[in-house]
Amino acid sequence: MTEPIVDHETEGLDMARPRRLNRAGLKRLGRRGIVVAAVLALIPVVLTFLYLPSFVHPVSTLMLKDLATFSGYDRRWVSIDDVAPVLANSVIMSEDGQFCSHRGVDLGELRGVVDDALAGEATRGASTITMQTVKNLYLWSKPLGTVRKVVELPLAVYFDAVMSKRRIMEIYLNIAEWGPGIYGIEAAAQHHFGVSAKRLSRRQAALLAVTLPNPIARNPAKPGPGLRRLASLIERRAGRSGAYVGCLD
Repeated sequence: MTEPIVDHETEGLDMARPRRLNRAGLKRLGRRGIVVAAVLALIPVVLTFLYLPSFVHPVSTLMLKDLATFSGYDRRWVSIDDVAPVLANSVIMSEDGQFCSHRGVDLGELRGVVDDALAGEATRGASTITMQTVKNLYLWSKPLGTVRKVVELPLAVYFDAVMSKRRIMEIYLNIAEWGPGIYGIEAAAQHHFGVSAKRLSRRQAALLAVTLPNPIARNPAKPGPGLRRLASLIERRAGRSGAYVGCLD
């Protein structure tokens, strides 16, 4: 009985072929991944230009989520000219005191956060109004928050370079969440105080401003002692805001 003839050279080639195919497949996946990432990166770049005209009324990713889940929401777009100036002033003094002077990112606050993190201390928030605006317009909420921040920083710089401060504030005030399903300052003013955004008092403006960090848990119409104290502080600061809000004139 004769032994089967085995061509060892051909056998080695046959074994190498799947490895080459696997490498080729990985390269194709890598190229596709790069293309997808580039397309995703271009979306906010293009949308930012589309959002420049005042007649365009952007929606946030949270609003889109509410639509997709059939939750619905209340948002009534309003021009910044029809918002009580004290409201915008209060939001700046509460959320981002350097809004008019930074270029989308507050480098001083950011350095403080990095120093705290390196020292193993609890980090404080360093999110500017511009950063919050691009997050609300283009990005996701809590999961993978660190990755989101890495994307958020260059987007905020770009957004600030393209948009005027006044338009950034107008968009922010119209997409910010002020309660479950309540988006934008007009819907918030009507829902919580029964008045238009243009007729908000200094106290009402301060209460709405200090609600922004946690609009689900904080109710400006029924503030607790802590929220009332914080609102009093912001009310005083807004009254003395001066040059801090000069970019909105």
